[in-house]
Amino acid sequence: QVRFVESGGGLAQPGGSLRLSCRAPRMIFSTFAPLALGWYRQAPGKQRELVAGIYSDRRTTYSDSLKGRFSISRDNSRKTVWLQMNNLEPEDTATYSCNELGTPGSDSWGQGTQVTVFS
Repeated sequence: QVRFVESGGGLAQPGGSLRLSCRAPRMIFSTFAPLALGWYRQAPGKQRELVAGIYSDRRTTYSDSLKGRFSISRDNSRKTVWLQMNNLEPEDTATYSCNELGTPGSDSWGQGTQVTVFS
C-alpha cells in the first residue's frame, strides 16, 4: 500500500539546488514518528539505490557517493521528510522516492518525483 507522496522535483542546471518533499497524508502521527525513512532514487536502466536515511531520533545516513551535497530532515508533526539537494550533477538525474528504510514491499512505492539535471 502506497503511503508516501513525493513532490518537488523538476529541472535544474548543474550546480543548482532542489528540495524534495515526502508527505504521509493518511498516516497518523504515532505511526509516522517512529519510522526510519529514506530517500531512494532510480535512474533509467539502473537499480534503485538509497540516497539518504533518517531515523526516529534524527540520526542520518548518506550514500558515500553524494560527497556531502544532500541533506535529509524530517518534521514528525507535519509527517514530512525533506531532501535538500545542492550542487546538483547530471548523474543525479533520476526518479526520487521515499519509503521506509530496509526492504519496503514492492507495492509500497509511490510514483516518486522526477529530477532532471542538464546543462
